[in-house]
Amino acid sequence: MDPLNIGILVSLVTIVVLASGIPVAFGLGLVSVGFLVAFEGMDALGVLAETFFAGIAEFSLVSIPMFIVMGSAVASSPAGKDLYEALDRWLHRLPGGLIISNIGACSVFAALSGSSPATCAAIGKMGIPEMRKRGYPDGLATGAIAAGGTLGILIPPSITMIVYGIATETSIGRLFIAGLLPGVMLTILFMGWSLFAAHRGGYSFRDAAMGFSFAQKMEVLPRVLPFLVIIAGVLFVLYGGVATPSEAAGVGALLCLILVAVIYRVWQPRKIWKIVSDSMKESVMILMIIAASALFAYMMSSLFVTQTVAESIAALEVNRWVLMAIINLFLLVAGFFLPPVAVILMTAPILLPIIQAAGFDPYWFAVVLTINMEIGLITPPVGLNLYVINGIAPEIKLTTILRGALPFMLCMVVGIILLCIFPEIATWLPVALMGIAL
Repeated sequence: MDPLNIGILVSLVTIVVLASGIPVAFGLGLVSVGFLVAFEGMDALGVLAETFFAGIAEFSLVSIPMFIVMGSAVASSPAGKDLYEALDRWLHRLPGGLIISNIGACSVFAALSGSSPATCAAIGKMGIPEMRKRGYPDGLATGAIAAGGTLGILIPPSITMIVYGIATETSIGRLFIAGLLPGVMLTILFMGWSLFAAHRGGYSFRDAAMGFSFAQKMEVLPRVLPFLVIIAGVLFVLYGGVATPSEAAGVGALLCLILVAVIYRVWQPRKIWKIVSDSMKESVMILMIIAASALFAYMMSSLFVTQTVAESIAALEVNRWVLMAIINLFLLVAGFFLPPVAVILMTAPILLPIIQAAGFDPYWFAVVLTINMEIGLITPPVGLNLYVINGIAPEIKLTTILRGALPFMLCMVVGIILLCIFPEIATWLPVALMGIAL
């Protein structure tokens, strides 16, 4: 069978298998083994264990469970509540200060936790009832939190950026820097749309009537600033070349555990064990997906599917921006059905040579890819953030949450367009801080 036809068959079978509800890692492993045996015979099984192990035999992967521990420690404490309260108290005099503080809290907490669902749950439990109580439309209140939660995979430190760096052998520190300004850009776009939508909906921005004294503003800062210092410290040692991502992640995780123990009294063995066990479950899930994706990539390469697809795309005699539009559409559809880590591991090694041959920067492409994955988090049929929001606000219909989130999806599309017009949004800061990539 022609490799291109095999690739189409692999895609169809993979979609069917994953749509059955089987865990992604097991689904990818099942498809990989099935096609290898079908086309290469039982002898192909001799390299499965070695290939599977090689997928996670990478020292830099140590940073993933460390960052997950860091996020789990923060998510298990009232840090999200304090962060939300701090921003609300300081921004309440701004028109629409409540919606701004919610999105701002999402962006900062997402950077701390690195988890979109955790961000939606932590900020949404406080922000959604408060916004509804003050008259904000249900769709806007839920959509803003759902979209704000997606920022965790773009604003550093980002686990998906670590996975991209490992899959494409690019600098993780440079990837973190590349995601910083685009993350701020998306946050501003989200805030801008929220204010416009609230104003269009007739909300009169009465937040300034909620007064807070200077003492009330200051009393919450000691519980919030230490965590912000940790983020700044982790980024500083990474960008300053003081430590590797794994070392920075380990120190960040330890400091977060110490802070939640000191500030929030989360020191009981039962609570510490919950942080560790939750982190272990998520780490094992991600590492299993990474290992299974390595097996899937081996199968695709062994059957010459990867090479044929790359050659077919490269042979398209189209403008490079048309090529980028096709790739964006492909990533967008893939993000509807698969988690970001799986999409990155399955597509980045194939697409990166094509992207570079077309003259695009690999770090810029990492940001564009990640924003496409963010869109997948707030669009059905997967749309994980939508279901998290529906779980914490079950009285609001899922269709209302979806309608509220769709304009934020368009904000992300606008963000991708702005990155295409002004690629320096993603490329300027890495070059300014770390020089030109070799």
